[in-house]
Amino acid sequence: MMKGKKGIIFGVANQRSIAWGIAQKLLENGAEVAFSYMGERLKGSLEKLIIDYPQCKMYECDASDENQIENVAEQFKNDHGSCDFIVHSIAFADKDYLLGNFYKTPKDVFLQSMDISAYTLVSITRHFESILNDNASIVALTYLGSTKVVQNYNVMGVAKACLEASARYLANDLGHRGIRVNNISAGPVNTLAARGISDFTNLLKIHRRVAPLRSNTTQEEVGGAGLFLLSDLSKGITGETMYVDGGYNKVAVGGIDAYNLDS
Repeated sequence: MMKGKKGIIFGVANQRSIAWGIAQKLLENGAEVAFSYMGERLKGSLEKLIIDYPQCKMYECDASDENQIENVAEQFKNDHGSCDFIVHSIAFADKDYLLGNFYKTPKDVFLQSMDISAYTLVSITRHFESILNDNASIVALTYLGSTKVVQNYNVMGVAKACLEASARYLANDLGHRGIRVNNISAGPVNTLAARGISDFTNLLKIHRRVAPLRSNTTQEEVGGAGLFLLSDLSKGITGETMYVDGGYNKVAVGGIDAYNLDS
């Protein structure tokens, strides 16, 4: 269903990355996929992942550097001509400030998180806009901490809120060309980034006890949602946040047996 489509994924770190789940679905369905990476270590991990896909291009990019994003867009244009889809899976916050009280977040930590986790979507879109085909699709990855308080998520939750709002405004900007911009809010998945969140293992346990589907979110589930939003099947959908979390976001209080009521 993606034959003839070409695009780029920003933010695959290793085989556990949510973005890699989307990449697998795209490749299985005939898409021509390029990847960005930051640094030699992540380059090595990515090369191992795409060893069976020698046609995939790789571009080095520190997304906090505007010039590097511009260079990637130019390289992609030279290699592919035009672009049908973009996946944004970039986020960062100093993990020392994911603990404790949010109000203790220093200004520089706050701004860095907003820059890398949210503004990069705006920057990438701007630099790719001229080569985006009509009816192209952009998907950004977010999390429930953008709309609800999640312990130990703090400044990252605020940055994800900005990311989601940015996607809505970009959807309005580009909609006249049929270009869609959507978010996927995945449940907690055991990724490299997630391991920087304190008590993440307990978060996984709570999720599978409370979510209506009584299971943790998988790469494959998010990959399927990504494939749908990036394909022509989603032509009428833009500015949305699709939750792929087993229904967790719809529950105020889960089954009582999910909680320790002895304390």
